[in-house]
Amino acid sequence: MRDGDIVVIGGGYAGVRLAKRLDATARVTLVDRKEVFFHRIASLRAGVRPEWSVTPFIPYDRLLREGRMVVGKAVRVDTGARQVVLATGERLPYDVLVIATGADYPEPARFTGTTPEETIKSFAGHQRKVATAGHVLVVGGGPSGVELAAEVRLARPDARVTLAHAGTALLNSAGSERAGRRALAWLESHDVEVRLDSFMSPGNDFGTYRDAHGNVMEADLSFWATGTTPNTLWLRLAGHGDWLNASGHIRVDRRLRVEGHTDVFAVGDVNDATELKITPAALAQADLAAHNIRAHLRSSGSSARHRREPRFYRPAQRTPLIVPFGAADGLTVVPVPGGESAVLGSRTSVLAKAKTLMTPYMRRQLGYTAT
Repeated sequence: MRDGDIVVIGGGYAGVRLAKRLDATARVTLVDRKEVFFHRIASLRAGVRPEWSVTPFIPYDRLLREGRMVVGKAVRVDTGARQVVLATGERLPYDVLVIATGADYPEPARFTGTTPEETIKSFAGHQRKVATAGHVLVVGGGPSGVELAAEVRLARPDARVTLAHAGTALLNSAGSERAGRRALAWLESHDVEVRLDSFMSPGNDFGTYRDAHGNVMEADLSFWATGTTPNTLWLRLAGHGDWLNASGHIRVDRRLRVEGHTDVFAVGDVNDATELKITPAALAQADLAAHNIRAHLRSSGSSARHRREPRFYRPAQRTPLIVPFGAADGLTVVPVPGGESAVLGSRTSVLAKAKTLMTPYMRRQLGYTAT
């Protein structure tokens, strides 16, 4: 017997994981404005390589055995009536609500429009520009920026490629200076010009860029990998601005519940539980929230003997990180307790992520075969 109605808003990595975990427990409704799952991990390569254009899209139709998928846009949460209001006017009742709307990423790591066809068209536009550009500028030296610069270089060995980073070392968030040095060495050995301590902004003329020191650079094409924005504007517009912190992330307690609401959870990039906005953190939050939601649903009327105790989320200060350099190389950062993280080379990175970008894994998560 399934207990209670759970509405999950957002079909990204955290939302999909949590909905699948709770499918046999309760009546799950997954709401997303897209008709397919967008495998964002594969999107940077898809923005450069035509043969990868359709890879990031996986249908939702096999995800839930018991629950249902609703394609729509949530515009309001009525906490009094315990209902989610969609743009169509439809109301979805809930006993537990989960907000997993993620974050907005710069292109090409963005689902553009509302259909896969629109995003594939956007990918094609980026691919054409990469194929013809004389100089490509990538701004941002975190994992996405380094990965994208490598993809562009391998796709266009004859073009000039520049990576500009505001920090003094690449991969600052990896917790390993060695990882940054290795990424720098790979890029420079492949003739990518790396500019550190170089905060960039668009210049006065089209195709020009200026750094904080006043230096002007010209480029035919630029990609910005400088961070993400949580998808919470709809909550602010709906009168729930008090749920958000100064950066727009949803404030949650240690059980991943929205502060002040025992029946509303927020997981993944959308919350303030951790500064590490990466897929492993989102999946870990989904698993913990699933446990706590089961505990919440079974807390009333259950004997103490069978009652589940809630768990607290403890953000990982450091977590494994894989940065591909194309399909055949990369680095993997593995935290070591009490010491500097270990940095593994191409073999581990290729097997774990670089070759397939975890596409077979995500296809299996959504009920499809690996290929």
